[in-house]
Amino acid sequence: MRSLFRIQLLVLLAVSTSACGRDQAPVRPAALVKSEVVSLKPRQTAIRLSGDVQARVSSELSFQVSGRVTERLVDVGDHVKAGEVLARIDPTEQLADLEGAKAAVTSAEAQLRVATANFQRQKTLMASGFTTRPSYDQAQEALHTAEGNLEAARAQLGTSTDALGYTELRASAAGIITARNIEVGQVAQSAQSAYTLAEDGARDAVFDVYESIFLQKPEGDTIQLALVSKPDITALGKVREISPTLDPKTGTVKVKIDILNPPPEMTLGSIVIGEGKSRPVDKIVLPWDAMSASLKGPAVWVIDPATHAVSLRDIVVESYETSTFVVGAGLALGERVVTSGGKLLRPGQIVTFEGNDA
Repeated sequence: MRSLFRIQLLVLLAVSTSACGRDQAPVRPAALVKSEVVSLKPRQTAIRLSGDVQARVSSELSFQVSGRVTERLVDVGDHVKAGEVLARIDPTEQLADLEGAKAAVTSAEAQLRVATANFQRQKTLMASGFTTRPSYDQAQEALHTAEGNLEAARAQLGTSTDALGYTELRASAAGIITARNIEVGQVAQSAQSAYTLAEDGARDAVFDVYESIFLQKPEGDTIQLALVSKPDITALGKVREISPTLDPKTGTVKVKIDILNPPPEMTLGSIVIGEGKSRPVDKIVLPWDAMSASLKGPAVWVIDPATHAVSLRDIVVESYETSTFVVGAGLALGERVVTSGGKLLRPGQIVTFEGNDA
């Protein structure tokens, strides 16, 4: 009987010992992580965009009269002088009009001579009393009409002379031909663009930029420009014009930069890089390894300064950089966050850390 009681007691002790062993969780060692104290850091954004060099003034040149093109004297890339003939159209029609205008002037001059002689005769007779007042007035009116006809004929002669001159297309200023839209034998209409002329003088670097760039205030009023083909060829520029509208196809804004003292290598059409910097702004900036995530979105691990336990904190990311990200909200200055080693952490876990205390 006593032996049976002893056996039961041993069994109860064994079961109790086994249950206690299952209830005690194994002690996990503190995880070693890298950390950083949240602080403000000066953040400056460098903006680099590519554009091209264009003439400040670009003109569309066209004939002022219609006709068939008989000569094309320049091509794209040619440098022309002011007043230089670029192309000609067939002047047959204009020559005929000019001859007709000359004949009209000759006829009007003859009519004026007859009217003048008749008026002088009537004037003399009127003074002697040998003519009537109506005859005198009629002669005077005929004289005025003849004078008017001569003025009209001369005006038409001037118009015909100008029209003949318009059969030659001349450069409005010195510059480089950047586009050609006519061929010999083609019938060119008046006001139809024949050539595009980039006038000599000031040059602009033109960029298509996204509107979000304007949210950042520039550090200065100059832009550093450099040739893509020869980065050592540089120049300074200032913003001259910002388009007030967006390009509906690209969603960008056209910005023109005035090139200050452009080097000779920055020719028309050259591709340039424009670089500017924004004003330094104090922001909370963390390395990419500090980024974690919760069910709501981006988060970071925050270390309790008293217990060294970690908790997951939701944050708002203002912007993403190449190796860092900027925190817009969710963290307070002086808090310590995990910057490396947070991939296997769980809420409430105790950590030991190394890192700066700035």
